[in-house]
Amino acid sequence: MIGSRASKAVGDTDPGQDGGAAGAGVAWYRRPGVWTAGLIAAATLLALALRFYQLTRPGFLLSVTEYDDGPYFGSAVRLVHGQLPYRDFLFVQPPGITLLMVPSALLSKITGTAWGMASGRILTALAGAAATALAGLLVRHRGVLAVVIACGVTAVFPDGVRAAHTVLVEPWLVLFCLLGALAVCDRDQLTTSGRRLAWGGAAFGFAGAVEPWAIVPAIVIAALCLPAPRRLLRYAAGVAAGFLIPVVPFAVLAPHGFFQGLVTAQVGGRTGAIRIGPLYRAQQMTGLSQISLTHPHLLYGAAIAEAVVIVAGLAAAALRGSRNLPSALDVFVTGSTILIVAIFLWPSQFHYHFSAFLAPFLGLALGLAAAALLTPGPAVSRRVRTTATALAGLVACLAVVGALGTAVELARWLRDTPPPHVPMTNIEAMQRVIPGGACVVTDLVSYTIMADRFVSDVPGCPLMLDPTGVDLGLAHGLTPRTGAAKVPALVAVWRYSFAHGQYVYLSSRADKRIPWTPGLRAYFRAHFTPALSFGPQGGQLYKRTPS
Repeated sequence: MIGSRASKAVGDTDPGQDGGAAGAGVAWYRRPGVWTAGLIAAATLLALALRFYQLTRPGFLLSVTEYDDGPYFGSAVRLVHGQLPYRDFLFVQPPGITLLMVPSALLSKITGTAWGMASGRILTALAGAAATALAGLLVRHRGVLAVVIACGVTAVFPDGVRAAHTVLVEPWLVLFCLLGALAVCDRDQLTTSGRRLAWGGAAFGFAGAVEPWAIVPAIVIAALCLPAPRRLLRYAAGVAAGFLIPVVPFAVLAPHGFFQGLVTAQVGGRTGAIRIGPLYRAQQMTGLSQISLTHPHLLYGAAIAEAVVIVAGLAAAALRGSRNLPSALDVFVTGSTILIVAIFLWPSQFHYHFSAFLAPFLGLALGLAAAALLTPGPAVSRRVRTTATALAGLVACLAVVGALGTAVELARWLRDTPPPHVPMTNIEAMQRVIPGGACVVTDLVSYTIMADRFVSDVPGCPLMLDPTGVDLGLAHGLTPRTGAAKVPALVAVWRYSFAHGQYVYLSSRADKRIPWTPGLRAYFRAHFTPALSFGPQGGQLYKRTPS
């Protein structure tokens, strides 16, 4: 026991785990304390300000801004009205986001679905801002420089801010992954507390119930636990509980629909998928999405520079670590960053909000790397120490200026961004034409949610939530563009929907979601007449023709 305590005490002062008297002679930028706490608070407030400012822009709180948020929030509304995901309607995400939106869905019973969605957007913005504080707490013991960079990147990463404007999964995924990391990491090493390992594992497990990408950081932690089987067992038990408790009830009650939504539609191949090019991916993942680069080599250069800094920082941390190995925290952050980049480069599909998952890990990796590179060893001269201190101060100042500059530019971009192409006047017009409780069929449920016409009291009203997901699930990866109309089961779903709908709203992208056949189109034209036109970008509302 004495040897163990002595070993831990030495570890706490090497490198960056400065405490007590041992920390008195350490450079200012390596000491945790009031400075780091203040920086974490300031960065979190900046993150919150950007995300809330975004919601104040015209149309962002109470209009249609995305496709995905409709199914995510709508699934919770369906659930609180007694309709089960995977059994009563196809849903292509794990149930985590549904459960997280239940409070907002319950609120919608009082306020209507529009304000219910608005509350979900506010909660998502709060979750996105909280990631900044968690990132700072994770590296606080490594000093000011690590905190400035980690918090700065997380707070102002453009795609991280944009992903928090509505109900998307990435801000919640990041929140629970960082909660898990904070629980299992005791400064630079993994905790020896079985309880913390279990709770941290549960947080990673629930993150996986929100979005399966959580498996990446969860596996890295599991690998770090391998030398200690008992710790691995407790951590694995936590992960299993965090994932299985919210997921198993849905899977047991609707095994076929669960497999169809999460495996066939999500994991299965997509025929004719258009691959997103590397330039766009690199611009999003480096955090330069709001910067106009005249030459792609500049963008690739920025990506390479970030990679070099991270790898060099890991090497520097290893040289100063126990037995010339990097700490568990360094391995976790760097390994997760590399693996996340790899999984984002692999599939054909890539959307801007994917990068929000990478943002905190990239910030943490850069922050830890900078702190490690600018920490001189114990045997260096006073001149080297002075130079390192000066460089650290310069880098910290540049990081603060860069974060503030990015925040200002992002705020300007948000200010100048045109409002969503669905103006409030369209939503108000739909409310006037469609009576409450009517059965409305649509390829864009976000529209009916914001118009408070999502919930119907008409018996047999179809519960279709995600037309694109239904296409992929029933047609095994096909879309209307690639031949989904040749799948009778899918066409039958739409025929049923049109047969029971009183109103149909078709967005401007309806042809990309509905598997029109000559027979289906003929039925639609024979039974529905135009009721409202919102222009070429706004779509069309149809009303059933009286028989």
